[in-house]
Amino acid sequence: MGIERREEGRGLGFFEAYLYAWVILCIVAGVVLGKAAPGIAKYLDGLAIYVGQAPVVSIPIAICLFFMMYPIMVKIDFAEVIKAGKSGKPVGLTLFLNWAVKPFTMYGIALFFLGTAFYSLIGPEAVDHVKMPFGLDLPVGTAYGAGKVITAGGVKVLEVPLWRSYLAGCILLGIAPCTAMVLVWGFLARGNDGLTLVMVAINSLTMLVLYGVLGGFLLGVGRLPVPWQALVLSIGIYVALPLVAGYISRKAIINAKGEAWFKEKFLHLLTPITIIALLITLILLFSFKGDVILSNPLTILWIAIPLFIQTNLIYWLGYGLARWLKLEYQDAAPAAMIGASNHFEVAIAAATMLFGLSSGAALATVVGVLIEVPVMLMLVKICLNTTHWFSNKVPVH
Repeated sequence: MGIERREEGRGLGFFEAYLYAWVILCIVAGVVLGKAAPGIAKYLDGLAIYVGQAPVVSIPIAICLFFMMYPIMVKIDFAEVIKAGKSGKPVGLTLFLNWAVKPFTMYGIALFFLGTAFYSLIGPEAVDHVKMPFGLDLPVGTAYGAGKVITAGGVKVLEVPLWRSYLAGCILLGIAPCTAMVLVWGFLARGNDGLTLVMVAINSLTMLVLYGVLGGFLLGVGRLPVPWQALVLSIGIYVALPLVAGYISRKAIINAKGEAWFKEKFLHLLTPITIIALLITLILLFSFKGDVILSNPLTILWIAIPLFIQTNLIYWLGYGLARWLKLEYQDAAPAAMIGASNHFEVAIAAATMLFGLSSGAALATVVGVLIEVPVMLMLVKICLNTTHWFSNKVPVH
């Protein structure tokens, strides 16, 4: 499997070798585009599927993600997926990391840094105005949790300490395990694509049940309304659509041209597309959100530090447990990375729906986007450099 994957992925060598540089260039290009042509960025950002007043699915991002995911999905042999689904240890490990560990470590780490270590830097008197909780119509002056109901611009809002708003965004990231981009990270790390897909499916289903329960508990603001539409739409568009397209086209091409032509010709043409789509996605994301980041450079740093520590902690815990459980490398890499990465699209949608687009919580989820790609690429590199820790050695470029 490892040798075959290396041959199929050889066209990615040029992109992989300089991927860090491409990522930095695309982030800069996105910010420059947003500043130089704000009308274009605003127009593209407005092309979205809305649930209520929240833009849940960006159509340009969805198109890019389709082309990012399709080359991975079309390579998946569903016989391997069925076999991977019988692997209890890696599936159990990712469920343990995502739901028994990650939400609580994210809460603890973010609470320490934002509420203690960086408290004076953020500002003890700094406040944020967030949307009133769903279903509540409290009179002005009422205390609610750590906040107070006030009127701003003729609308009732909840005034809360700014650091607590940032904490809420971090929590929403911590309870949203990745269900799309992790397929890219697993692919780049030469992981088991079939197993990654099984774990993505399981995480998608468990997120529908546990996202609201854990969110409500950790946010401490009563019952958190589950953004069902956001979850279903994002999973359907980011995962199900490319999966169905990959399955149908794989079957049709093999029937028409044969398996040898499919592997030797068709897959070779597709290999750079995932990385190109990833880079275009970055340009779009940062053309949309570049202003927010540039206007809050130090705030971005205060939020990024706990997110960076959390990502590394979960990765190393997962990778270490995978080694202790004697998993094969191809299973260990995606099991660790699916816990480390976040479903930032759902987190951004939830923060927008619950607290408002201009809230500190929404800003914290945008910082999740900022650090996600560079940090996960670093972890991919670590995986590729530590294959010798496992019994089966996977060739790397």
